Amino acid sequence: MEDLLGTSPGVFIGLTCVLAGGAAWMTGQALAANWLPRWQGVAYGILLAAANRFLVYALFDGQLLSVPGFLVACVVLVGIVQVAFQATRAFRMVSQYPWLYEPAGPFSWRERKSS
Repeated sequence: MEDLLGTSPGVFIGLTCVLAGGAAWMTGQALAANWLPRWQGVAYGILLAAANRFLVYALFDGQLLSVPGFLVACVVLVGIVQVAFQATRAFRMVSQYPWLYEPAGPFSWRERKSS
């Protein structure tokens, strides 16, 4: 498992999922709140994964150039950014245009039926 993650599972969960995952969640919210395109979340997720990889190396003596570890962190962080983006976008559409849209779950909206 350490060969895949480039560090111990505890460090991966704590640093990547919790700390960098929180930053990824806030990144997705900021992108959606400012009506920026979804593809920017991929770029920011990759940058977060690179910063995460450096922190794993500097703080916990992990492998700096672990390609599998970097790719796993990229998938996790980009995924968190995209989930936060979609949830925030759905909330914004429903709350900003309540006469046009109604919620259709936590990640989507639908047109309000006129009566």
